[in-house]
Amino acid sequence: MNIKVAAFTGSKTISSRRFRVSQYVNLLKEQEITIIEHYSKFGSWPPVKLIYRPFWLILTLIDRVLPIIKSFRSDIIFFQRELVSTLLTFEFYTKRPRVLDVDDAIWLQNSRAHRNFIKLAAKCDGIICGNDYIFNFLKSFNSNCIIIPTSVDTNRFKPFDIFEKNDNKIIGWSGLSSGFKFLYDIENELNQVLNSHPSVRLRIVSDLEPKFKEISKERIEYVKWTPENEVLTIQNMTIGIMPIDNTEWSKGKCSYKMLLYMSCAIPVVVSNFGMNKEVLDKGNVGFGCNTNSDWVINLNKLLENQDLAIEMGKNGRKIIVKYYSLSSNAFLLSNFLKSIKLKN
Repeated sequence: MNIKVAAFTGSKTISSRRFRVSQYVNLLKEQEITIIEHYSKFGSWPPVKLIYRPFWLILTLIDRVLPIIKSFRSDIIFFQRELVSTLLTFEFYTKRPRVLDVDDAIWLQNSRAHRNFIKLAAKCDGIICGNDYIFNFLKSFNSNCIIIPTSVDTNRFKPFDIFEKNDNKIIGWSGLSSGFKFLYDIENELNQVLNSHPSVRLRIVSDLEPKFKEISKERIEYVKWTPENEVLTIQNMTIGIMPIDNTEWSKGKCSYKMLLYMSCAIPVVVSNFGMNKEVLDKGNVGFGCNTNSDWVINLNKLLENQDLAIEMGKNGRKIIVKYYSLSSNAFLLSNFLKSIKLKN
């Protein structure tokens, strides 16, 4: 039985499309499931300038019409959110069964987003949740929910074959510039650590260069993110960090940068909230921070104890392979989609 899935995703470069749809395509083919992607050519979100938003809305709607028509040849319709950000448009004109994939607490954006997202969730035949927080919220609106974490391609994101001792240690952070606010929240603590360790650098891998107020530019290594360098920039980090705040929005995050560090056998120092805490609880892979002073204490521990850092990094790699690898979660996704098809 070959199942055809029409997947409606955000923009071509958005991480949720890359890591929760695109990287499964070849593996699911082996399970007789064909994914036909329909990404948004005009971006996932409306332009910042209000004057351009009506034009963006019209173009996005037009862009979605033909794929919707073509989707009637498919067996399952797969949404990652509304076809147009926070709005309901053609969703309920698609054929059933429908599946919704959720890796963010997008219902928290505003009251309209909350209302429309709940309507969409209730009208789907199954929901794939990226973590426990999302699952616990959505199970009230749809009884057919499953948790499938955002998966790591462990054949790509892997440790260096040979560990090299290096006095020039790197505290690393990789992510979109929209997450800089969390780095700025612990800038004072990062600066303290850097001042205590003159050879240590802070590496930022992102789409834009950060603008720190306390940390001198000489201590920062900015690397513009590209698909080609995303693995190497993590592999030679000494420690991977993931600060977030203790909010409902952050609890919906799927901790993907943390998982990428761990897959490359990099020990982590992260905020001890949400899915970060779930992952930390699986093994001795790094340290969780509940207060700002914890960042100084925990980063210093790993910088000053290389054996501990290596041990935690190896533990992290094992946990990723066991719980978060692309190959293992492909079977979960395949079985869920097949069950949706059989029930409908």
